[in-house]
Amino acid sequence: MEHTPAADIKWVNAGDEHFTGTVFFGPLSAGPDRSLNALGVLFEPEARTDWHSHPDGQVLYIVAGVGKVQKDDGETVRLSGGDVVYAAAGEKHWHGASETSFLMHLSLTTGRATEWLPEKVSEQDYRRG
Repeated sequence: MEHTPAADIKWVNAGDEHFTGTVFFGPLSAGPDRSLNALGVLFEPEARTDWHSHPDGQVLYIVAGVGKVQKDDGETVRLSGGDVVYAAAGEKHWHGASETSFLMHLSLTTGRATEWLPEKVSEQDYRRG
């Protein structure tokens, strides 16, 4: 067993290559077995990912705040603390905070975690839902 106190988690700015707005990562996977990628993600209001998919799918557990997730068919779902989202393998989507609230979620993936797509989320797509 390995224990990491909250104060020892190294939160880093995710940058703007694959995100709009301010986003921080807190890596939660530890130890030599990296088959599970666990990541805490904190989005400031209006911050979001770019369009992307996950080869093995993704589970999001919403820890706190309010946000949204959208598939490429336009379906948008509002998110709040305690919600769980499953994105199927290869499903194109984005997720992030609402216009007025931060969002913190736990991201769980396996294998190669993320396939980033070249396009940013348009303001029209972000404001939908």
